[in-house]
Amino acid sequence: MVLSEFFELVQFLFVVTFTTFLFNCVEYDVLFANRVINHTGQSPLGPLDRNKVTLPDAILPGEQCTERSVCPWIIFLLIMAAIFWVYRLVKVICNVLRYWEIRQFYKKALKIQMDELCNFTWQEVQGRLIHLQREQPMCVQKRELSELDIYHRILRFKNYTVAMINKSLLPVRLRVPFFSDMIFLTQGLKYNFELILFWGPLSLFQNKWSLHPKYKRAANRQELAKQLSRIILLTGLVNLLLCPFVLVWQVLYAFFSYAEVIKREPGSLGARRWSLYGRLYLRHFNELDHELQGRLGRGYKPAAKYMNAFVSPLLAVLAKNVAFFSGSVLAVLIALTVYDEDVLTVQHILTAITVLGLVITITRSFIPDEHMVWCPEQLLQCVLAHIHYMPDHWKGNANKSETRDEMAQLFQYKAVFILEELLSPIITPFILIFPLRSKSLEIIDFFRNFTVDVAGVGDICSFAQMDIRHHGNPQWMSEGQTEASVYQQAENGKTELSLMHFTIKNPRWQPPRESSVFISHLKEKVHQDAQTGPSPQLLLSEAPLCTSLLSNESATGVSHALSCVPLMSASDSRLLSQSYSALASEFASAEMSLHAIYMHEVHQQKTQHASGPFQASVPMRELSTNSGESFESSHA
Repeated sequence: MVLSEFFELVQFLFVVTFTTFLFNCVEYDVLFANRVINHTGQSPLGPLDRNKVTLPDAILPGEQCTERSVCPWIIFLLIMAAIFWVYRLVKVICNVLRYWEIRQFYKKALKIQMDELCNFTWQEVQGRLIHLQREQPMCVQKRELSELDIYHRILRFKNYTVAMINKSLLPVRLRVPFFSDMIFLTQGLKYNFELILFWGPLSLFQNKWSLHPKYKRAANRQELAKQLSRIILLTGLVNLLLCPFVLVWQVLYAFFSYAEVIKREPGSLGARRWSLYGRLYLRHFNELDHELQGRLGRGYKPAAKYMNAFVSPLLAVLAKNVAFFSGSVLAVLIALTVYDEDVLTVQHILTAITVLGLVITITRSFIPDEHMVWCPEQLLQCVLAHIHYMPDHWKGNANKSETRDEMAQLFQYKAVFILEELLSPIITPFILIFPLRSKSLEIIDFFRNFTVDVAGVGDICSFAQMDIRHHGNPQWMSEGQTEASVYQQAENGKTELSLMHFTIKNPRWQPPRESSVFISHLKEKVHQDAQTGPSPQLLLSEAPLCTSLLSNESATGVSHALSCVPLMSASDSRLLSQSYSALASEFASAEMSLHAIYMHEVHQQKTQHASGPFQASVPMRELSTNSGESFESSHA
């Protein structure tokens, strides 16, 4: 961790220094041979060698380089870069001190040596922490810490962010003229959200564990909303002022980071990655970073296979012909360079070879695999087994281009990610100044209505308690067990799926009574359906296509669970006896995959067989006042 932060400082220093050198210390007329250099002296290779341009010829002496650097704009930019670097240096020093404390805590309190730490699982570290609280209380407010208490401390702010994404409170969905709605969430925009809400000097939290008391009172909500609106406006104006400098930095950093990769592997831009919005939309409440990364990593191949299943016959024909013509020219150029390397000295020959290679790589991405089988519904079901969330209208519409486009918002091209990060300095200020400011009152109401104080933990998002009674959704198997209004319900079954995920990941955790009733009811229903329905082995034997889909590397856990354990055996004793082993982790992931598929199927049945129309989600602006006060009283 220390080494990573140290090299971030070195990278910033290198980018600024190297860019300044390229602008002021290189004579490009000489480098491009636009100006002849008269070499003096005799060369042992003859007169032709004296006409060759060397790198030292194109580099200016130190005096001329310094004279060129004496420019008001360059000096101003260097001063800004130096101020930012010093700020980062101070922050790194503070972090190093914190890391040293963490290191000492692991060594002395948890009895874990640094050379052994990489071999420990999170469950083992967590178990030692719970045991330490019993032997030597670190938290004085309560005698014992539960697994949920530890997760709350680590994920306090992330749980708030996941809840705001779930309730569509953060303005990440933009309406672009002549295009459909677009999701825009970048690292810079996310940084500004967290700066305004959580840890900035004018944020809603007075420290790392406590919301400022004034935001917990409903009496002055209008005044607080106006104050928050001014803070957002100020932050947006600062972003607008710094936009040119941040944009220059983004362009330079992207160039130094990706130029060589694109030259070496042009197809890397066509690779996909889980978007930042996707990571928040698909994240369970109380899911640690490594748990989320592992789950989405297992879902990468099924998601890529689903996205690649959509092909255009017209584009495929065009791509094959463009690839043929480009490949023919490239083959001739390569053959000529093999015959005589002097061909490389011809002007723009390397450029032509590079561009042709890039064109071939791009066109091949439009050519479908000749062995591909068109089965979008099964592929999307495999994706759901790992990502656990998908909109209701995706069911039965996996072959629609609209579904693929929405999936692309969660699973985007790397090229789209790079483009969004480059545009972020320009777009972020306007998102802050306009859409986010208009939601100031809703944000104030959200933090007042959905913040609870937990002894020994501090203020947390009430959604993170995974309380079925207060935040359950009747359409997600919690009917008759929840008292939540539409405003209080988590969308897309977030409460129910998060509770199931946390219970499986932490089998020793004792959930509250309402949550225990929900889990028991779910287990009973699962076992009843498993006993009345055909066995998993029979289903697989009658569906060779499903077998082939579930037996790939990305779905190993699911196929193993189907063939090795009873369907949905949540109380399997092997999970308890081997809870710290890799095998138990694999079975837990497979079990959660099956639970997610099952809960989605039951939800679809409830939605389809409902007597009336499904109750749609209501904007928080319309419900934040009345439902919020009733929720406060019921939660109290």
